[in-house]
Amino acid sequence: MEAEEAATTQPTQEPKRESGVAVAIADTARPGPPDRTVPTGTIRYWAAAKAAAGTAEEPYAAPTLADALAAARERHAGQPEFTRVLARCSFLVDGDPVGTRAHTTVQLAEGGTVEVLPPFAGG
Repeated sequence: MEAEEAATTQPTQEPKRESGVAVAIADTARPGPPDRTVPTGTIRYWAAAKAAAGTAEEPYAAPTLADALAAARERHAGQPEFTRVLARCSFLVDGDPVGTRAHTTVQLAEGGTVEVLPPFAGG
């Protein structure tokens, strides 16, 4: 009788998380449209940043400014001047100055634009 009570009173166990991960991994392997949860847009380089990048613009696929800039540094790893110039630049995200905000806190939007502005001389 005790065995029967134990069998009927034990809580049911939830599926193991590993099986959920396996399902999630299997789901991502299916052919289909790309995942649109990560915003995509354009990075535009100006003046010395444009020269260092070797291009006027390129796409981003990143949730934050920090992520977009890290990916850009990786793409231009063979161009050491790019990293040096980028460290001195200011940024506009969809027309708004980033200023002193941490780049990890600056969210990027789908279809957005990041302007990379090196210091300018003159007045």
